Amino acid sequence: MATVHVGSCKLLLALLLVSSLQVFVVTATEFTVGGEDGWGVRRSNKDRDVYNDWASRNRFKVDDTIHFKYQKDSVMVVTSEEYDKCRSSHPLFYSNNGDTAFKLDRPGLFYFISGVTGHCERGEKMIIKVLETEETPPPQSANDNSTKTSQSSPTLFPMYSLASAVALVTVSFLA
Repeated sequence: MATVHVGSCKLLLALLLVSSLQVFVVTATEFTVGGEDGWGVRRSNKDRDVYNDWASRNRFKVDDTIHFKYQKDSVMVVTSEEYDKCRSSHPLFYSNNGDTAFKLDRPGLFYFISGVTGHCERGEKMIIKVLETEETPPPQSANDNSTKTSQSSPTLFPMYSLASAVALVTVSFLA
């Protein structure tokens, strides 16, 4: 009779372990900088803030990717001082391949400028604020979908409750 009781306890504890496992899905989004027009100097002076306006309409979180599409240009990640001066001799990141993806790997501010002389002064610069994980709002509304791609890659993060840990320890002792 004790053997049946121990076997039942093992089964019950195993079920408790499985039922207390919670899986959360976190998605990362890829944004195309500037929408369809991409990254480049705008023809009109009224468009000087086009990239900061674009960035302010989107919500960025850690692990999102921003995609720059451009021709005969470049993109640099710089410090706030270099952003203000519109130049950097030692950028934190540099690319000039015309199709650059940059992963936002931490919360905080990222400063982007063009590396081509005169382009930053003509408005080809942008500040992106990446939100803290706890403050991440729900996905963007349908109105702003034209500025980002619909690609997202789910990442699974298992979270174990205290009951799972207790059940696992108990099963180990009963085995």
